[in-house]
Amino acid sequence: MNETIRELTERKSVRVYEDRAIEPEKEDLILEAALQAPTAGKMTLYSIIKVTDQEIKDRLAETCDHQPFIAKAPLVLVFVADYQKWYDLFCRHVEEVRHPGLGDLMLSIDDALIAAQNSVVAAQSMGIGSCYIGDIIENYEIHKELLGLPKYAVPAAMVVFGYPTEQQKERIKPARQRRECVVFENTYRRQSPEEFEKELTYSEGEKPDFKAWVNAFCNRKWNSDFSVEMSRSVKAMIEAWEKED
Repeated sequence: MNETIRELTERKSVRVYEDRAIEPEKEDLILEAALQAPTAGKMTLYSIIKVTDQEIKDRLAETCDHQPFIAKAPLVLVFVADYQKWYDLFCRHVEEVRHPGLGDLMLSIDDALIAAQNSVVAAQSMGIGSCYIGDIIENYEIHKELLGLPKYAVPAAMVVFGYPTEQQKERIKPARQRRECVVFENTYRRQSPEEFEKELTYSEGEKPDFKAWVNAFCNRKWNSDFSVEMSRSVKAMIEAWEKED
């Protein structure tokens, strides 16, 4: 196993950090790694907002599902799916320009997430922990105003970085699902609930009452307030994106 594969295998989300800053040269490398990510049509359909204002970090810690560790993270990056810059350029130089559609939104989100993962891998290689904050997708109107986002720029992901504490370093990484449950050849293979239950027994461990565990998990994740809000926010993003100027 080479060093890159080992780091990908060992990487886990880190939510508790040492009380020290990330060195400027390492921060630069994290950002440069993001910029070197693959991008659709060489368009770089994303922007990165580095949040340094403590008041904004404090606000994000609340609006992103009340997670105080966000405010304490030495480095906070918001990856924005950004078609605004190209649309503005096209409108300046091209006589007829269609409005960005959902395909453009999806493509720019892809670009933003690929860049985000590059930053995470780079940080891991330097001993810097990270955690994705999917909750940046929630509270769209609040985050749009807080981050000064124009119409065709929406938050795709937020990643927080910092040096992990010893406890975080020693914490065992949660098991992942096995390859045969995830990787299919040529066509999708739909699994029965019974088959998937067996797989979850491997990745999540034996449960004395599996039905009760599924119910609790569903209520905590699928039926949760944050999940409902995330869907509402995505709908608001799409409606704003599709609205004629």
